[in-house]
Amino acid sequence: MRFSIALLLLATTLLSPLPTAAQLYSSGSSTEVVDDDLNPGGDIFTDFSEDLESNQILEDERFYRYGRFFSFHISVGMTSFDGNRGAAYDNRPPTLGLSLHQFMDFSSSFSMGFTISKHSMFLGVPTHGFDTNAVGMIDINILRVFWGYNYYIDTSDLGTAFTFSNPRIIGRLEYWYLRNSYIDQTLLDKNSESGLGFAFGVGLEFPIRMRETYLGLEFLAHFVGLSDKNTTSFREINNSGIGYDDLSGNVYTTMLSYIFNW
Repeated sequence: MRFSIALLLLATTLLSPLPTAAQLYSSGSSTEVVDDDLNPGGDIFTDFSEDLESNQILEDERFYRYGRFFSFHISVGMTSFDGNRGAAYDNRPPTLGLSLHQFMDFSSSFSMGFTISKHSMFLGVPTHGFDTNAVGMIDINILRVFWGYNYYIDTSDLGTAFTFSNPRIIGRLEYWYLRNSYIDQTLLDKNSESGLGFAFGVGLEFPIRMRETYLGLEFLAHFVGLSDKNTTSFREINNSGIGYDDLSGNVYTTMLSYIFNW
């Protein structure tokens, strides 16, 4: 009797239908295993790109709320030279300048503007280009027009003094125009020189009223090839001990600016 019951149970088990793979992995099954990272429909790069776009939108919103869009600089300062031009020129401050800046975001802006400076030069003895009469006094007016890029350094992890100084790195492309007026040579007309150059330097901007007005400082070194750089007109003759082989030399400016923002 027991043997018959055992055979019946064994036959029932063998004849019962097995669950299919579809049934094992059907929706709602407790044995379902789905890995999103391995799902062909998922894309981790798309998710990363969406995060970047979201962060950029938040940064743009913060800039439009708290950033500066334009600034106008009224500047006054000093222009000096080194080399032979520095030895020949007497600087006549102040140097004056105006510039307009457009901000792209918190860390960068583009600028354009101009600066003018005055200098003089005096030679009381004949030289190579003025061998009969000494050239005497020369008044020199210099105009430079520039286009620049400004990168504002992130100071959020530094002290308060650095943060409120708004340090920036400055790069410029410049066009220089120089005009000479011969005061003691009435028969000589004014003549002009020009040249292209570039400038690098640093700047600081201290807020007077946040986002509205600032006090700025700029320190720039200029490298320009003026067309009279290799002139021999002022070269020494007759062993006078006075004269200049050429007018080579670089330029340096220090400017103080009052800045309006909107």
